[in-house]
Amino acid sequence: MRNDIRAMRTACGWSQAALAELLGVSRQTVNALETGRYDPSLPLAFRIARLFEVPIEQVFFADADDAPPSGGR
Repeated sequence: MRNDIRAMRTACGWSQAALAELLGVSRQTVNALETGRYDPSLPLAFRIARLFEVPIEQVFFADADDAPPSGGR
């Protein structure tokens, strides 16, 4: 799963540490989210979207690898 967390964070002028504090996670978790090494839990994904005041679909995007197999729904 891809995300726009880094771009959204920098647009707000927040450091990784500041975003981590607002979300109640570690700075390392924010770094892992931004680099795609960690997919958030559903509650954390909703907290992120709520914090940026956007729908969750504006933060997270499916990778080509996440697409259903051809013929699937």
